[in-house]
Amino acid sequence: MTRARITIDRDFTIGDVPRRLFGSFVEHMGRCVYTGIYEPGHPTATPEGYRQDVLDLTKELGATVVRYPGGNFVSGYDWEDGVGPVEDRPRRLDGAWHTVETNAFGLHEFMGWSKAAGVEVMEAINLGTRGVDAARSLVEYANHPGGSKYSDMRRRNGAEEPFDIKLWCLGNELDGPWQIGHKTPDEYGRLAQEAGKAMRLVDPSIELVACGSSNSGMPTFGQWEQTVLGHTYDVVDYISLHAYYQEHEGDVRSFLASSVDMDFFIESVVATADATGARLKNRKRIDLSFDEWNVWYQRGLDTEDQPHRIEKSGWREHPRVIEDEYNVTDAVVVGTLLNSLLRHGDRVKIANQAQLVNVIAPIRSEEAGPAWRQSIFWPFARMAQLATGRILQVEVDSDRYDNDRFGTADLVDVSATWDDEAGTVALFLANRDLEDEASTEVALRGLDAGRILRAEVLRVPRAGTASRATPRSPASRSASCRSRACTPRAGA
Repeated sequence: MTRARITIDRDFTIGDVPRRLFGSFVEHMGRCVYTGIYEPGHPTATPEGYRQDVLDLTKELGATVVRYPGGNFVSGYDWEDGVGPVEDRPRRLDGAWHTVETNAFGLHEFMGWSKAAGVEVMEAINLGTRGVDAARSLVEYANHPGGSKYSDMRRRNGAEEPFDIKLWCLGNELDGPWQIGHKTPDEYGRLAQEAGKAMRLVDPSIELVACGSSNSGMPTFGQWEQTVLGHTYDVVDYISLHAYYQEHEGDVRSFLASSVDMDFFIESVVATADATGARLKNRKRIDLSFDEWNVWYQRGLDTEDQPHRIEKSGWREHPRVIEDEYNVTDAVVVGTLLNSLLRHGDRVKIANQAQLVNVIAPIRSEEAGPAWRQSIFWPFARMAQLATGRILQVEVDSDRYDNDRFGTADLVDVSATWDDEAGTVALFLANRDLEDEASTEVALRGLDAGRILRAEVLRVPRAGTASRATPRSPASRSASCRSRACTPRAGA
């Protein structure tokens, strides 16, 4: 049996749990918007056309901030197409995903949906085919109270009060050759700096995210971040990271160690950002926005047996695209990725699992039919609910294993939080052992003995019956338990 000893101390913390860490992503891709979050005529549809069943699952998931409208989609998107009377909006060809965009759902509809879902909006601007003027005009439209061209246009379109969007992405993945409007680091850095400057002149209160590398395997990774931040350091607040993981040719052991790569990716970008600040003699700290991450079986895009291919299918409205079906192994990997994000919560202040519904998503839906949770829904929902207060440093003495892609990894992956107000510790543990259960002993230093409030196990059915977790006898200044969530009292 795999064994691990975990030690946490109430006084050794990383920082507050960033609530924006539990973000999601809605892109005009496949069926994420149409028949996903929006389906007028559905049996559960609200008067605005939002699917109430998907809204309910979004709330249960615990998403706190949602990025919109892309993604690759945004690099060819004219925001003006999605405002005004629906009957007057143009139909456009979306080159990113080879679809027809009807523009029946745009900024006003998304703002209404986000209010109904109780989430903050993270708006992305087009720096692929457009630039400074479109960026500042959109901020004026969304955030200026009135008395100007674009703010008065918003009011005529039915929104008397400004949307007050605080979080803005300066484009998407512009380091990628697949991106419409692909740019060199210098080209993008200069454009992002000027766009951000113009946006802040309209609304100085906004927060800005610069595009980092599309993934850590890009040839320009590192140099891209250094160059872009060299141009934008004074203007932006965050730099983005994107990463997707999948099982390669049956190598489950490496797949289960994906968070080792995420750890390295995060720490590399932190080091680059801090080194750039030092070179510029700038004491400002740039934090990280991990605004695309998930398990995504990308090989399906290029295989002949892929049922929902993006191209060679003609120009269609919201076709089925990358509707991956997830198993428990995927859920374990998602749990470890969430652990990685939480452990780095002192620098990763925003994270968005991509995407929310249907497109590589925790929620699935059928047109005129039901909506349901996928396996990856559960680790996200539980962490979003239970991770409150302060992030605890975790010392783990675990059995380890080797894998081909990411080196050596702990068989038990852990993160933890302490909520002083509630008096609760939450432990999030993932067992990477393919053959056996894990026995974990947890020492809670600086905390008196408590009782287990909740102990949940997500497991592969063939693995056998899970052992029930019970607390061990506490020592005078510490307590031990075998659970996900304990309620210790503060110790002297």
